[in-house]
Amino acid sequence: MHAKTSLTGIIVTPSTPSPAAVVIATHNGTFHADDVFGVAVLMLLNPGAELIRTRDTQAIANADFAVDVGGEWDSSRGRFDHHQRGFAGARKTGVVYASAGLVWEAFGTTLVERTFGLGDQGLAEAVAGDLDVELVQHLDRADTGASHGAPGIFGLSALLSQFNAPWDHPHAGDKDGRATLANFHKAVQVTTLFLEAALDQLRAKHQGAQLVRNSEKRLGGAVRVMPRGGLPWADVVSIEMPEVQFVVYPDSTDDQFQLHIVPVEPNSFKARKDLPRSWAGLRGQELAAVCGVADAVFCHNALFIGGAGSLNGALQMAELAVRNDT
Repeated sequence: MHAKTSLTGIIVTPSTPSPAAVVIATHNGTFHADDVFGVAVLMLLNPGAELIRTRDTQAIANADFAVDVGGEWDSSRGRFDHHQRGFAGARKTGVVYASAGLVWEAFGTTLVERTFGLGDQGLAEAVAGDLDVELVQHLDRADTGASHGAPGIFGLSALLSQFNAPWDHPHAGDKDGRATLANFHKAVQVTTLFLEAALDQLRAKHQGAQLVRNSEKRLGGAVRVMPRGGLPWADVVSIEMPEVQFVVYPDSTDDQFQLHIVPVEPNSFKARKDLPRSWAGLRGQELAAVCGVADAVFCHNALFIGGAGSLNGALQMAELAVRNDT
């Protein structure tokens, strides 16, 4: 079924609709990240839903969900607008909800659970909460005018707005809404791809953090050995493990084990303890001759990372680094 219009200005697009298809309504005309994100979330949760872009009050009232239109906020009835007089929805942080945040507050945890088949309610809530902090609150602030977002077209809100036709485009004005609808779908598709990828990263972050917490202790706890490469260990170790000076992990691309300093706090370039100064910039046999570890591979000139060909070699280097006072 193709997009269609009527005298009411209703623009409809179904994805293989059925007579009982869920209907999602949002406003027509220019779109923003706010309504695009809210619709993307609801369409992920309701495959095959019909999307209506309209200002027709009866069509909006009849829809199962109304995003950024309709003048109501009632999540139990699928109403997610924030433009109405007297709207006072705000997070505990003070960040006022726009429609993106209203939809995410109602369905974020559910989407995380369904996407990854999680049986852990706490994990799903943590992932959804992180996305709210890292993304959704910024979308809401940009939509409500609380902030300008990232400079230029760097932020997601500005990037999605690029899908609106410019003033001199042949479809500018778009009386029947077909071109705008197609562009809206492009924005939803991009948002969906990004949303799914971002949620997967956050899920991996939380599950990986637990592996870090359970990692093997060596040298009285001064060294932690990660069970695999690529784990998000830096924040966990720097915040939760003040005794750890170095982390050892298998490199994900080369046949070696790496030895890494621990920052004094997340995102800091200052280490709790550097690798020995005498190792700086050395590689292979030259490094092995200085440190005495036969399979030593390298040490970065900035003394924050080194490596050996085996776990045993990396642990030998770690022990030398822990004991070193220069």
